[in-house]
This record gives sequence, C-alpha cells and structure tokens, in this order.
Amino acid sequence: MSTAALDGLLDPLTSSLDPTALRQISDYRIPPDVQARVDYLAQRANDGELTPDEDAEYEALIDGAALITILRLKAKRLLAA
Repeated sequence: MSTAALDGLLDPLTSSLDPTALRQISDYRIPPDVQARVDYLAQRANDGELTPDEDAEYEALIDGAALITILRLKAKRLLAA
C-alpha cells in the first residue's frame, strides 16, 4: 500500500481523536510478552525453522507493529501541532 493511500485511510481516524487518546497512542508500547513472541519468531525465521502457522503469525505481528508505529507517529505529530 502506498504512503498516500495509507494516509488517506488513517488520517480521518487520527484527526478525530482527542488529545487524551492521542497521548495514549503516542505512549503505547508493545507488551513484553508480545515482544518476546516476536523475538522468538524472528529467531526461528532467521534460522529457517518457522512452521507455516508461525510464519503467518510472525507476518501478522510485524504488520500490526508497523501499523502501530505509523499511528504513534501520526499521534505525536498531531500533539505537537
């Protein structure tokens, strides 16, 4: 998905949030147990040992983390404006 398409999808959402919600998004951190799972799957991926189910899980976690990162950046920009 292009950056412009992603902006078009997310901007209406992030611009409708109040400062409290923006701060919560901006301050969000991946929970330690989820990060540990990502780290475990990353190591298995590097070793070429992922099962098909683990591969799907790893991809979903990476995609989710990327989306969260984008939302956090958008929230920080809106709070700074």
